[in-house]
Amino acid sequence: MGELLAKEREEIFVKFLEHMNLTAIAIGIGLLIAFPLAVYAYRHKRFYGPLTGVSGLLYTIPSLALFAFLTPYTGLTMVTAEIGLVSYTLLILIRNIVSGLDGVPEDARESALGMGLSPRQLLWQVELPLALPVIFAGIRLATVTVIGLVTVTSLITYGGLGAFILEGIQKLDTSLSILGGVLSLVLAVLVDAAFRRAERIATPWAQSHGVSGMT
Repeated sequence: MGELLAKEREEIFVKFLEHMNLTAIAIGIGLLIAFPLAVYAYRHKRFYGPLTGVSGLLYTIPSLALFAFLTPYTGLTMVTAEIGLVSYTLLILIRNIVSGLDGVPEDARESALGMGLSPRQLLWQVELPLALPVIFAGIRLATVTVIGLVTVTSLITYGGLGAFILEGIQKLDTSLSILGGVLSLVLAVLVDAAFRRAERIATPWAQSHGVSGMT
């Protein structure tokens, strides 16, 4: 394995960056879509059921089937990969954002409103900061999920470290497949640890009071 790492060092670096890029884009777009929908669902409870129903349906579609469906329309492109990856983030992000906002103590809301805060100010200055641990947990879970799914996108030429797995299968080279799997696992563990660290830094008050996000 050591010789293989040395031999593929440059390719590993390239695929590592591609893996992170695909993941970051998916999480970024997922948040841009999920956040306003989740806030609306939090304020209009009747919308929450249909929203989670649709996002849940997207989450349950097998990744290979989804990519096969998209390919005739968007081709073997990064767009195809990102549509699939983003769709798997929505349910996780929406649920955690809504759960975090629902968990804000009612007395905190009443105090803020009593101070004259508008609904918009209440959201940004009170509710979101207090909901941050749960929201952070959702982003962390979605990110780790996407890191795993990126390996599947190697079937449409955009797969980051998953390219080693596919190449190993094609060449019947077990060491390459193991390399891709181990590197993807290590990346997921490192990113998970980084998010946990960032959460502790961003929400020290939550740690001191024993508040933790959903996992």
